[in-house]
Amino acid sequence: MTQDKTALHGWLIIDKPVGPGSTDIVSKAKRALRDGGYAKVKVGHGGTLDPLASGVLPIALGEATKLSGRMLDADKAYAFTVKFGEQTDTLDLEGEVIATSDVRPTLAALEAVLPRFTGPIEQVPPAYSALKVDGQRAYDLARAGEEVVLAGRNVTIHALEIEDRGDDHATLLATVSKGTYIRSLARDIAIALGTVGHVTMLRRIKSGPFTLDQAISLDSLAELAKARTLEQALLPLKAGLDDIPALALTPDQAGALRQGRPVIGIAKTPGLYFATAQSVPVALVQSDGIEVKVVRGFNL
Repeated sequence: MTQDKTALHGWLIIDKPVGPGSTDIVSKAKRALRDGGYAKVKVGHGGTLDPLASGVLPIALGEATKLSGRMLDADKAYAFTVKFGEQTDTLDLEGEVIATSDVRPTLAALEAVLPRFTGPIEQVPPAYSALKVDGQRAYDLARAGEEVVLAGRNVTIHALEIEDRGDDHATLLATVSKGTYIRSLARDIAIALGTVGHVTMLRRIKSGPFTLDQAISLDSLAELAKARTLEQALLPLKAGLDDIPALALTPDQAGALRQGRPVIGIAKTPGLYFATAQSVPVALVQSDGIEVKVVRGFNL
């Protein structure tokens, strides 16, 4: 008699190493589920990290994939190193040097310029980015030698501070809104200091509610899968909704919401809620103060 395979629903937080892309990590998570004999479920990630970047990459399993969009919209925190004196076409180590400068900013100059890049700012994304221009990826056009001109976008830098300073480089810590390009931020800080620069190290230390403290390595992912103990590293659906209050439902209310019907008579402050029935996730719901409607239902 064959044993029913366990379907995992929740978050695996991976400490992505430099090298693989985000889609490579998704593939490794799928392989881990296969190796562990788990049921096949949807797998996605909660925010792209460049191959040259490392750090927190939330991997959504099963019903958690329905919350991946919220993770893309979440604030992120990064540690990054800017090398002054050289700008590359990709704004990181991968590219060719296209501009140089003998200016090496002092610590005082760096401290003085950072407030200009804190709060709401406008930045132009890198030409080597995944943004689309006339239906084509900007980096494909740039690699083909075409001039890529991207429109500026409004982003918010919530916090920006110096972690370390060397003769020709500085390591900064930044907490930023969605859509922020750290490579563009580094470029613009260097230019404001009267020099040029590019990113030599980029590490995501926080993505939405997830931090490095919760992250596991790819080696750990593989080991847990082989031991069929991936559940040890799995965070629940609710972990991706730490800012959303819980709403306990009766069986009848849960049944109505699972059928897509609104529930009347739940007096709650208007807003989003994580609705559960006997600790089982039912739906992400919206309350108008009188009526509760499903925003995202979970099939659990």
